[in-house]
Amino acid sequence: MDTEVNPEHPARGASVPKRPAPRLPGREPELGRLTALFPVALGGSAASAVLVGEFGMGKSATLRTAAALAADAGFTVAVATGSRLESHLPGGLVRQLADALEEPGAPPRPPIGELCGPAGESEALDLFFRIVRDATERGPLFLGIDNVHLADAWSMRCLAYLRNRVLDLPVFILLTALTGHPPHREVALLEMAGCTPATITLNGLGDAAAAEILGIAPGELVSACREATGGNPYLLQALRPRLLPGADPHELGSSLIGQVLHTRMQEFPHAPAILHAAAVLGEDAAFDLLAKLAGVDELDALQAIDTMVRLHVLNNSSQPTLTYSFVRNSLLKDMPRTTRAVNHSRAAKLLTETGAPAERVAAHLLEATSIRIPWAVDVLRLSARDAVFSGRPELAARHLRRALEERLTSGRRMAVLLQLAHAEFQFDPPGAAKRVREAVDTVGNRETAAYIATAMLLSLCGGQDARLGISAAGQIAARLDAGGPDAVWPLLCMTYLAEAGSRLGPPPEFRDFEEQWAPLTDPAAQRSRSALLALDAVRNGESAQDAVGHFADALTGDNGDLFEQHYFFTLATAVLSDEPAHVDRLCRVLDVEREPWDVHVPHGALPTLARGIALQASGDLQRASVHFESLLRRFDERGGTTTCPVGVLCAAKLVECWVDLGRFEAATSLLDRMDFVASQGLFTHTYLLYARGRLRVATGYTRFGFEDLLSCGRRLAHHGMRFPGFVPWRAHAARAALALGQTDDAARLAEEDMTASARWGAPRPLGTALTTLGLVREDDEAERALQKSITTLRSSPARLQLATALTELGTLQARHGQSEKAIETLRQAVELSEQCGARPLARRAAEELRSARRALTPAKDNEHGLTRQENRIAVMAAQGLTNREIATALHLTRRTVELHLSGAYRKLGIPGRAELGGALAKSSQRVDGR
Repeated sequence: MDTEVNPEHPARGASVPKRPAPRLPGREPELGRLTALFPVALGGSAASAVLVGEFGMGKSATLRTAAALAADAGFTVAVATGSRLESHLPGGLVRQLADALEEPGAPPRPPIGELCGPAGESEALDLFFRIVRDATERGPLFLGIDNVHLADAWSMRCLAYLRNRVLDLPVFILLTALTGHPPHREVALLEMAGCTPATITLNGLGDAAAAEILGIAPGELVSACREATGGNPYLLQALRPRLLPGADPHELGSSLIGQVLHTRMQEFPHAPAILHAAAVLGEDAAFDLLAKLAGVDELDALQAIDTMVRLHVLNNSSQPTLTYSFVRNSLLKDMPRTTRAVNHSRAAKLLTETGAPAERVAAHLLEATSIRIPWAVDVLRLSARDAVFSGRPELAARHLRRALEERLTSGRRMAVLLQLAHAEFQFDPPGAAKRVREAVDTVGNRETAAYIATAMLLSLCGGQDARLGISAAGQIAARLDAGGPDAVWPLLCMTYLAEAGSRLGPPPEFRDFEEQWAPLTDPAAQRSRSALLALDAVRNGESAQDAVGHFADALTGDNGDLFEQHYFFTLATAVLSDEPAHVDRLCRVLDVEREPWDVHVPHGALPTLARGIALQASGDLQRASVHFESLLRRFDERGGTTTCPVGVLCAAKLVECWVDLGRFEAATSLLDRMDFVASQGLFTHTYLLYARGRLRVATGYTRFGFEDLLSCGRRLAHHGMRFPGFVPWRAHAARAALALGQTDDAARLAEEDMTASARWGAPRPLGTALTTLGLVREDDEAERALQKSITTLRSSPARLQLATALTELGTLQARHGQSEKAIETLRQAVELSEQCGARPLARRAAEELRSARRALTPAKDNEHGLTRQENRIAVMAAQGLTNREIATALHLTRRTVELHLSGAYRKLGIPGRAELGGALAKSSQRVDGR
């Protein structure tokens, strides 16, 4: 990689003739610093400089250019070059300088080479000094010593001897040396260059100079080439003929460069072995792995790594990788294919033993194509799974094609082919369909095939991916159909669930589906049947008792695959949230050791989410939000918050929690980063609409919130979902309609909710519907509905809904003048809402409580103990206003006005309205008389 392979290198030992200085792209600053030192030597004093750089950085070319510039400036120029192959010959480098400085026609002198050695050392040193001194008498002298680190020891001593004796002579000495080359044991570089030489380091070229060497215009390609080579001129020249259209510079290399570098490292013990190990390991080149792969003792490996780091062949970091990708590729190209494959397989094994990520192990397995590695299949599949998850399906396909090269059973081959179909589906849908058919053709063992197809259904979230899984599962189920219903039922069940959750319309009626496969005898099939019966009960919204019973039957086994299906999990938690024992059982079934099939779902996410939903249902909002927040962070890390059905469900439930907690800004921020368009194809998008609708209503955007809630209802109807407890959208839509003055819409929604909830029969939705009914009804009917709501909700864990019903009843009682009852009811509401952490509800209940207490306090301007409300209504009645007019003015019902007037008559001791004016006047006079 240095000047020894450059045909333009000048003949060693010869004076450089005067000629135009060659242009050196990108080295103008360094040459400027060198020429700035010329006046010192031209003025009669010695000057020196040291030019250092890594292999191929252009030290020799810079020295030649500087020598040509010196010749133009009037120097006599002599250049000598150190050589690795001549470093053992005493005096070789000094002989080159002496021959170049010999004056034509001068009397012959003893050859300086013959004097080298212990016997003639003093005479030889003096002779070399006299040659230099005599040359300076003819004019200023430029001495260039290239690759001084490769000079023989005797020549180094000569240069050190000379340096201190030419201080007052017009001599400019320029030495070039390799960065980090181990110093000679006898002579240091500064002893040859002087104590304070100008030191110039040659770094990589910039884009402009690199573009000139490559012969292309500056741009992204040039930047990539410079990055791949570090701007090293020699490497750029080697890269240039390989830079074909479309080529990636980071993947290019030259076997010639690999040979040169390997040869250069031969002089350092164990360096070639470490060098090859670093090339194979790449970014995985940790110290211990380098030593093991190279088969070198750790102390010896450390010494070799230290040397190559100083030479800038390896990076100076905890991961001593090769400095440039072009160098690594060159070393790999110089390595025989079999040797390279074996080394990559060994590297993969070492990385596996250290617990490295599957992707890093798989990168080496891809290169070990001629080696059979049975354990590699699982690693390649796991890495492919992660690659698809991170948006790199082409890489995943490469890993899976490599896995197919191994000897596989029919079941494993089918699994790999289906996984490959999923990866290829991202960029080649027709090719993916062919892979599915190929996988179906490999079906052998029925149970294995059904298990693999089920796993595929569970691993694909929704949208087009889910359609691929359903298609594959359907083809496999048709292939397995000959084995009878027990052989195919679990797979058909999972296919049905997946299809129910991914289609835009309602799935087929389960009763029709069940008739095709009954009777069943296998326990797993029986549990599957129970699961689908539960789903059918939920969709029809007929009986909570039947749905819970079927869910309980489905939970009797240990296999939780059904409950991992996104659609089924969402509905199961919605139904079971009020059943603590069943929630615990569900969490135990879901809490498995293996990673979830879906890469977006973190380990343990489903039981955590189920517990959070149960806590929210019981009114423990703070603890529920902690569950949701911690889980959402993990979904964010995996990029599944807006694309995975479970991630969307988690985000929606957290928004709902924050709305009840009064954390409106946090809820708004979370919804702002949700992709409502991308999630539209997911069933759990319904939860997202519901959460946004509630937030908008709570923050004053009532019209928009009302539309979101109606959209939520339309989606549920489109899915054929009649279960009223999935999301109580009608209850909140009715409140929004009341706020918007749409009383007819509010009454209709309340009646529909009441009908659906009564049919379902569970306390929570029924109590919620009764509360809504109390808001749209008047007088006694409203109070009866709210009283019944409270009684119903007290039999359920729904504390937040109970607090809401108590608040509404207390407000109604206060409005009807039943202040004593209102105070007790609202006190319970405040206490319960504060326990739930529902700050907006607690504030409202507290405000109503204060109003009720004020209303109960007698007015100060009458002696008969009329309350403020009674006194106000009595005065208005005495002025001639009718009960209807008073009710309208004070926003009360006529029944409330009548109740207040009856209380006033009794306290004033009068029979009716006719005596009201006089009684109020007498009361006022007595108060004034005091």
